[in-house]
Amino acid sequence: MDKRRNRQRKGADSKLRLVSLVSAIAGLIVWQLVGEFVVGNNLFLATPASAIHAMASMSQQGTLWTDVRVSGEEFIIGFLIASAAGIIVGIGMASAKSVAAVAQPWVSGFYATPIVALAPLLILWFGIGVVSKIAVVFSLVVFPVIINTEAGINPAGRELIEAAHAFGATQSEVFKKVSIPAAAPYVLTGLRLGIGRGLIGVVVGELIGANAGLGFLINNAAQVFNMPDLSVGLVIFAIAGIALTAGFKKLEQRIVHWQGV
Repeated sequence: MDKRRNRQRKGADSKLRLVSLVSAIAGLIVWQLVGEFVVGNNLFLATPASAIHAMASMSQQGTLWTDVRVSGEEFIIGFLIASAAGIIVGIGMASAKSVAAVAQPWVSGFYATPIVALAPLLILWFGIGVVSKIAVVFSLVVFPVIINTEAGINPAGRELIEAAHAFGATQSEVFKKVSIPAAAPYVLTGLRLGIGRGLIGVVVGELIGANAGLGFLINNAAQVFNMPDLSVGLVIFAIAGIALTAGFKKLEQRIVHWQGV
């Protein structure tokens, strides 16, 4: 029975992946047709074909991979630091009311603050190098992780907690073996939300001040109305977002398999 159910689930997942692939291909075809026959001018809308040609040209020159590497480093480092910090602070806020009372105003205030307004200040403090972009990514990712971690630990099933106490579990054991696993879906959701916000942070930081990176590429292309090069940067960010979110969703399904996600 379980094997049959697994086969049915795998078949349904394959169909959904096929639908997503067809949707992406259809979108590219529409983009190509609109750009070529409706707009008809790369100055206003670059077609996928012209973007691919621009990508090949930049790849041969080596500039594209340098920009990809720089943006990738900024995102990965900022995301990892923000994830670790967000989980630790979220656990602290859920575990101690005094910690929550101190941190809640700051978390709520900074989460509601447009980071675009803070990015110039961060770049002024840390310069136009990689560190300032990491700071921007951190500031965008950390708060949803904090909020989701705290929200996940607080409502951990009281029945499970009472059952654990009934079997003689200590408070620390309950926290590690009941509260943390119960919060896992919330934490993973916060991290998945952080992927998109982190990529936005890379773009924002590099648009304001940088000497390399995909945002730097987009900014330079926009200044001279080079739509194919601009489209290359946008498409790479879009592909990265889709791939990272899909990969994280797969990881989420494996880790939280007991919830049937």
